[in-house]
Amino acid sequence: MFDLTTIGEGQIRLTVPQGERLSNTRQLRMTAACSEANVAGLLSQLGRHTSWCSVLPHSDLAERCISEFRSVGVDMSNMIRVPEGRVALYFMEPGEPPMPSRVTYDRLNTAFREIRVEDVNWDSMLNTRLVFVTGITTALTKATAKVIRHFVDAAHERNIDIALDVNYRGLLWSPERAREVLTGIASRSRIIFCSRKDAGIVFGIEGERAEVSRQLREAFGAEYVVSTDGHNGVYYAGPDGLDDRQVDIVPVIDRPGAGDSFVAATLHGFLGGDVRQGISYGLRVSKYALTHHGDLTHITPSELAIPTTTDIIR
Repeated sequence: MFDLTTIGEGQIRLTVPQGERLSNTRQLRMTAACSEANVAGLLSQLGRHTSWCSVLPHSDLAERCISEFRSVGVDMSNMIRVPEGRVALYFMEPGEPPMPSRVTYDRLNTAFREIRVEDVNWDSMLNTRLVFVTGITTALTKATAKVIRHFVDAAHERNIDIALDVNYRGLLWSPERAREVLTGIASRSRIIFCSRKDAGIVFGIEGERAEVSRQLREAFGAEYVVSTDGHNGVYYAGPDGLDDRQVDIVPVIDRPGAGDSFVAATLHGFLGGDVRQGISYGLRVSKYALTHHGDLTHITPSELAIPTTTDIIR
């Protein structure tokens, strides 16, 4: 039924205007957020059939979150709705050097944190070519970790491909806990996304450039490993060898969501049988993602093929 299914917590992101602080701002920009839904949303725009599962109450904030991802074609038939409860929030203070950007989470006691295995429509969620999971959702609570592990194990039993984005968040869990939980998931994944930094923090794997990807691939038996390294590059290891890709530095309007865009476009290539081509898509889409506000990147398939230009597209 689907090309990709995924589970993650729907959130509302509230962004402070550039140059202000959360403690004294008088206005906030509101957008929807969810790493997994961002991936599903971009893939949907590229013609893939995707479905996102979360737990959200019947409320205006929840409708705001759902409507953003539904508007780009993400299937919502697996969304779990509850009568009441909180919607997760996160506040973003954009930073400029030397001041780093800062995120403040307000996501305790949300409906999603109590998700149970029996709440999910597994017949639908496992009727897919690819299951996508992240370390973010696995980190939230023991309940969410249990559901993600069930998702992965059930997909593995059915020979469904699994994609893992390690996406380590130090504000959510310790490196030791992340390693304990994610090792089993990584060992069942066909494709792993793990930054060079996260490889060292979580798995204790150090190395230069694509050597990190190679070590991750050998450690977990994944067919493909893609590692990002900030402005330094993107590194690949697969059955066809190693590859280093250069990253272009572009002006940044809004940074969150660019990594999800890269993952989604790379998975577009993976689903089409060409991960290296997917990385090329990812490098292009992630640049576009930095040019407009919001976690979800809005793009069309034709834009993946247009040349880099400053001209107005008429």
